[in-house]
Amino acid sequence: MFSLKSSLGLFALCSIAFPVADAKSSCKSSQPGLPNVTILATGGTIASKASSNTQTTNYQVGVGIDALLSAVPEICNISNVSGMQVSNVDSASINTTILLELTTRVKAELADPTVHGVVVTHGTDTLEETAFFLDLVVNSTKPVVITGAMRPSTALSADGPLNLYQAVKLAASKTAYARGVMVSLNDRIGSAFTSTKNNANSLDTFHATEQGQLGFFIDQVPKFYSSPSTPRNKPQFDVTGQKSLPAVDILYGHQESNSHLIRASIESGAKGIIFAGVGAGGWSLDGLKSAQRAYNQSGIPMVFSRRTNDGFAGGDSIYPFQMTSGFLNPQKARVMLQLSLNAGYSNDEIRKMFEGQ
Repeated sequence: MFSLKSSLGLFALCSIAFPVADAKSSCKSSQPGLPNVTILATGGTIASKASSNTQTTNYQVGVGIDALLSAVPEICNISNVSGMQVSNVDSASINTTILLELTTRVKAELADPTVHGVVVTHGTDTLEETAFFLDLVVNSTKPVVITGAMRPSTALSADGPLNLYQAVKLAASKTAYARGVMVSLNDRIGSAFTSTKNNANSLDTFHATEQGQLGFFIDQVPKFYSSPSTPRNKPQFDVTGQKSLPAVDILYGHQESNSHLIRASIESGAKGIIFAGVGAGGWSLDGLKSAQRAYNQSGIPMVFSRRTNDGFAGGDSIYPFQMTSGFLNPQKARVMLQLSLNAGYSNDEIRKMFEGQ
């Protein structure tokens, strides 16, 4: 059975029913000497089922937090675990409402002096965006770990259970303090600031190719390569009490890209635009002229990133209105622009912030 932890709907892991084997596993709700870790579930592949154990596509999200925990009873040996269902959707459906609610829950748990760290389970497709968002809005030295899975819970060799175990192990580790939000999958530990999903299908998909990983799991024990450090010029934002955030769109660059989409984006309510430019952030001359006209009329910030997987978008711009994203990819640049607009930054302040990346 689960015992309620608080009015937030958190429950302690005590006696858990296995949905497949119809068996039960028990562990004490609180064991002295073990760190307290809170798991916040949002859905994704780690919380999905398919019609057979060989099916790894076209599965359905819907597995709840209790079933996630029941699959890994060994967690009871390393932590006093509490869990809460924040949402249960595929990560493409994660929106501002869920992000702000998740932020509130994470901060509330970290503010509890008895809680050592927090784990968030999440779909992998937009995991890096949520991780980056939390990294910019959660100001704490306590570990926050984002994990997920590339195979549904019903698959042969499902990766979710071990990823969850390792994430809890990491959140419970004293060596994980002051490292910012971390991404933990497939034995690897990465920084939320730099980690990106690099493969649509492979288990070993999250990497920071240029910056490198933070660490690795050896026999399920996290091992870090270096002492804690902070990304250069990392900003911090406060979204306390926010119910919404300014809309920011991403436009994808390609040959003969449609310049009318710039105007359409603004007319549909965008308060900022990220251009996923070609090469190091390039855009067609006609497109830049259209962007200049749209900027002259609207004044909204326009940040040029790159559609290439890695690299630096910067250097000289053709037009003064152009801002560049530095090392940030389009999806992370979007999060940073959204938060800076919410904070009331001027265009000059936004430009300086991005130039520091």
